[in-house]
Amino acid sequence: MARSGNRLGLIGYTTVLTLLVTVTAGADIFLDWNVSISNTSKPVSIDQRVITINGMFPGPLINVTTNDNIHVNVFNNIDEPLLFTWNGIQQRLNSWQDGVSGTNCPIQPGKNWTYVFKTKDQIGSFFYFPSINFQKAGGGFGPIRVNNRQVIKVPFPKPEAEFDLLIGDWYQSSYKDVRSMLDTKLTANDSYPHWMLINGKGYYMDPLPKDLESFTITQGKTYRFRISNVGTAWSFNFRIQNHQMILVETEGSYTNQITLNSLDVHVGQSYSVLVTADQSAADYYMVATPKMYAVNDNSRLVGIAVLHYDNSTTPANGPLPSGPDPFDVEFSINQAKSIRWNMTAGAARPNPQGTFNVTNVTLSQTFILRASEADIDGVARYTVNNVSYLTPDTPLKLADYKVNGSGFYELDAYPTNYSDVDAVRGVFVASGNHKGWIELVLKNDLDTMDAWHLDGFGFHVVGLGHGEWRPELRSTYNLYDPVVRSTVQVYPGSWSAVYAYLDNPGMWNLRSQKLKNWYLGQELYLRVYDADPNPAKEQPAPDNLLLCGKFEPPAPPPAPLAPPNAPANAPALHITWSSIAMISIVTIPLYWLLVGGEIFR
Repeated sequence: MARSGNRLGLIGYTTVLTLLVTVTAGADIFLDWNVSISNTSKPVSIDQRVITINGMFPGPLINVTTNDNIHVNVFNNIDEPLLFTWNGIQQRLNSWQDGVSGTNCPIQPGKNWTYVFKTKDQIGSFFYFPSINFQKAGGGFGPIRVNNRQVIKVPFPKPEAEFDLLIGDWYQSSYKDVRSMLDTKLTANDSYPHWMLINGKGYYMDPLPKDLESFTITQGKTYRFRISNVGTAWSFNFRIQNHQMILVETEGSYTNQITLNSLDVHVGQSYSVLVTADQSAADYYMVATPKMYAVNDNSRLVGIAVLHYDNSTTPANGPLPSGPDPFDVEFSINQAKSIRWNMTAGAARPNPQGTFNVTNVTLSQTFILRASEADIDGVARYTVNNVSYLTPDTPLKLADYKVNGSGFYELDAYPTNYSDVDAVRGVFVASGNHKGWIELVLKNDLDTMDAWHLDGFGFHVVGLGHGEWRPELRSTYNLYDPVVRSTVQVYPGSWSAVYAYLDNPGMWNLRSQKLKNWYLGQELYLRVYDADPNPAKEQPAPDNLLLCGKFEPPAPPPAPLAPPNAPANAPALHITWSSIAMISIVTIPLYWLLVGGEIFR
């Protein structure tokens, strides 16, 4: 009887396990993207090159659920190489799909390549964008929503609808022209964006743009707005006339719900807020203004859209809603510190977020990374610990795969604590201890806002402070409920500290989200290595792996030329079915003769 009971228990366990696998397995989502240059989009009614996806700017929404498998077949119809990265998607055990210069060969013009990645154990608001050649300044970005599985409770009532707000600064010139300016010392510091766009649309009150962004809502209903800063340079403050916002999520983490009149969003960051239509039927301004920069209401750097009640006959009017002083750093820091992890909410998993905390972690590494400017060989550069990243022709991940990186970069050649040696350019790759906790102290020596992003992980934002960081300042860290995200702001002359658990093997980009800083060298790679070849630890190279640099396959030989004395009107060779039959009769006995002899033994 005991054995019978055990067998039944095993059957029951197997059934439950099967059900769990069925529940957690994701759907396959297939997307075809045709990436092109549009000269007619004109988001600010100026002739310029805009990168579109399937004719859209911004690009199409990727709307998926936790653990779905996404297949994005990218056709590169622009005139230069192209890569896409998926800002905040962790690419668990699969840095091959990360889409940055250190992991992937670019998709060449006229070619296509398919990304295949999984939104494993993630929920939240993210976005994608082109990662090389300063192309993000030309468009090509779009929203990503990763929704909860039905079995996971969301910690707020289901909203009436959801909207994506992609807000960011925009240059008046072509991204290629701006890129050329950055390569010249005399003009590198003069390249600042001129506009603020909301979903690719320009300033509401300016006569130049042909349309504006508007969101239609119904009185008494509550809506979720997913806000991302897809810009290149400016942090912004966002607010809605006469309406409050309840913050609920940031980059894959449910937050403690706090009520805000305005929200600071730094370059590369994403948030979700709930907005209830609790005002009289009318239209209301939605405003984004840059931080650390003085503007008036008529500036083109003021992004404006409209919140439209569906029974409204009253256009938006009156003064724009005022926000905090753009130079009030203390307001911004205090707001950032008030954004805490909701410890009781489930997220991608049913167990509460608070199950994963940092109150008692043991640090295995501390990197102190100082961002600054430098003049290297007469060119303006940005550096990390006085190293300006030099992008090799061969992706680091590919070099690791082929020859364990030998001859392509020197691991840990540069200091992960501040160095006062002369600034240099180099391939900066640092070791991360697999399954160890790392503390990243990010120091900003610049006089402008900065924002740092780590691919492959979410990190706990444990501390923000002014001036120099010192070990004793760890006593000021919030280790109880620090929010987990992938991009953290660093204020001028200040520092930010984050903890990350390095359980995701791969080659991972650590960079400034400010596009000019990144393009001019403010980045490095964190190599998290697991020697176990088990593909459950890290996925192998994909079957469609692109080769480039030192491993680029040789070009196919040219087609043979016709004999020089052949007449121009020589008849073409025709092979008939009878000819094929004759060839077969001769070939088959010869084949069996060879098989029967020593040649195949």
